[in-house]
Amino acid sequence: MKRRAELEEQTRLRITESAVALHEEVGPAHTSISAIAERAGVRRSTVYRHFPDEESLLSACSSHWRAANPPPDPASWASIADPRERTQAALRGLYAFYAGTEPMYVSLLRDEALVPALAHRLDDFYGYLRVIEDGLLAGTRLRGRRARLARAAIGHALAFPTWRSLTREQGLASSEAVELMTHLVESTAT
Repeated sequence: MKRRAELEEQTRLRITESAVALHEEVGPAHTSISAIAERAGVRRSTVYRHFPDEESLLSACSSHWRAANPPPDPASWASIADPRERTQAALRGLYAFYAGTEPMYVSLLRDEALVPALAHRLDDFYGYLRVIEDGLLAGTRLRGRRARLARAAIGHALAFPTWRSLTREQGLASSEAVELMTHLVESTAT
């Protein structure tokens, strides 16, 4: 009985890894159950037995991928008192994460509007970015319009499309992108 459970777990993992790879390569909107089954070396019915619906498959994929690609921990820069240094540390960490996970985020963000269950999964990531925003605004005494502008600048600086535009389309080095976005955030907060 134990051996059977181990084989089932191995099959589930193979299916999950196959789905994750396809999500990164072609995107969730273009990943079929047939393609997942073929890559995993199983039948379609086996995929459905392990993952009866899109939500359960995306949940497993998301957990598996996040375990292999943890985002930077906001606590690592939260204790930095100087707002400029804290912003730089946050952006360095986040931009390094983006550089290491770019293909997946390109696919996920492109397909977000096409796959409702995916949009729900990305809510967790957007919540994570809001935690970073809050941390970067912590200790400032900004109110009203100035606080709104600072939050918008921080949100823009933290966004994957901003990083991608600066580093891929504009050709900036990651350190230059950090410097530019730190300047933007700092200029709205003063």
